[in-house]
Amino acid sequence: MSRKNCWICKMCRNGSQKLPSKLTLEEVLQWAQSFENLMTTKYGPAVYAAYLKMEHSDENIKFWMACESYKKTASRWSRISRAKKLYKIYIQPQSPREINIDSSIRETIIKNIQEPTQTCFEEAQKIVYMHMEMDSYPRFLKSEMYKKLLKTVQSNNS
Repeated sequence: MSRKNCWICKMCRNGSQKLPSKLTLEEVLQWAQSFENLMTTKYGPAVYAAYLKMEHSDENIKFWMACESYKKTASRWSRISRAKKLYKIYIQPQSPREINIDSSIRETIIKNIQEPTQTCFEEAQKIVYMHMEMDSYPRFLKSEMYKKLLKTVQSNNS
């Protein structure tokens, strides 16, 4: 999603009232109930990713989403290629979007990507999910972005 075309960015930048027609007040309110609700709704992950990008900490959501996509990879050859790419971007020390995981999990991943399975990033993905849930999710709910989005959806609903 380019910043120029992102409805979330436009809303935050200049108070645009134009939201996706299918974004409901019910969905936005569900996000405050639990992190799982946020991550399983239609627009929640995209809004949360935009928030994390504004905070300069979007590597966790990008890794989590990449893992979700990776798990669906059926072809062995594609899985090997994608596993190496995920390692290079998120796991390898000093990588561009290195995620915060402990060395034992990192070592396990290094071993697992030699013959990658659909679950070889599962432990790292769980840790990243927990980091997001415990750390950035509470800040998201208190953020101007979430408050402004909620207010906009409420006023559009009236």
